Amino acid sequence: MTNRMLALPKVDLHLHLDGSVLPATIIDLAREAGERLPAEEPGQLLPYMRVEGECKSLIEYLNKFRFVGQFLHTPYSLERAAYEVVEQASAQNCLYIEVRFAPQLHRKLGLTVEDAIHYVVRGLQQGERDFGVMARCIAICLRGHSEEFNREVIRAASLYLGKGVVAVDLAGAEAAFPAELYRDIFAMARERGLPITIHAGEAAGAASVRTAVELLGANRVGHGVRMREDSAVVELIRRGRIPLELCPISNLQTKAVDCLSSYPIRDYFDKGILVTVNTDNLTVSDTTITKEYELLHAKLGFSEEEVGRIAMYGAEAAFVKGAEKKELLARFGQQLALWQ
Repeated sequence: MTNRMLALPKVDLHLHLDGSVLPATIIDLAREAGERLPAEEPGQLLPYMRVEGECKSLIEYLNKFRFVGQFLHTPYSLERAAYEVVEQASAQNCLYIEVRFAPQLHRKLGLTVEDAIHYVVRGLQQGERDFGVMARCIAICLRGHSEEFNREVIRAASLYLGKGVVAVDLAGAEAAFPAELYRDIFAMARERGLPITIHAGEAAGAASVRTAVELLGANRVGHGVRMREDSAVVELIRRGRIPLELCPISNLQTKAVDCLSSYPIRDYFDKGILVTVNTDNLTVSDTTITKEYELLHAKLGFSEEEVGRIAMYGAEAAFVKGAEKKELLARFGQQLALWQ
């Protein structure tokens, strides 16, 4: 089983940089910064970096990011973290990844938002050269941050559009800060030609997904698990052919669903919705893109033919454009045909 799903060509469209840093890297970065850690061995550091056992909520899940985030404020740390995410993807036969992060969270030591994007893009580009995985960046605006902070993210992301950045996102406390509060921010993104994905329908209901699409102009939706609470929103997504970035293992951990049997991916797939499968956070969720597809096949009842179709949905939903998109789809199609 593992070898079969490992051989499947894959993309990962929903992958957070700060949730995917290796423990050994944190040890190196802490040593370089002269910071003491609660443990000095990678295995002993894992409880501070990943969900272990029962996770009670999205808030508990997000707390893992604070520990890692304190070490990602230098050019080297951002570049290395980005590079190593590409390396991890290459080991899973991932042909394309979109790595997202909030650049405004990495300014403690004097970097600007634009600087942070620059160094992440540089790490991704070096990883692409070394490992052959096409790697692009999504810049995240944050719920709860000031309008000026978020406008700064849009401005900086637009400078790198087509030069490593492919889209912008909105993430954070979804229920506390509804998407409509950020309507003007994403109007600015659309004016600048930035594609948009929005975290919605994870910690809030179907109305959040509708707002993401109708008010913010989302081209894709991050998670969307709870949109099934309103059949009209399900139909809106189906009719609009708006891809969903589902992250099964993470969605279970954050209690977006109560249990695996209630996970809606089969229902969405059967309705003709463009579902894609992604990791969310490699380290925090202790996952890989191969594990996610194994779950699909072994536990959620998807045939190999259906798994291949979902993998292709992912490639088709990639934000990369033009000749690069054609190259990706051609390469992906060839590998998928060999796999099948």
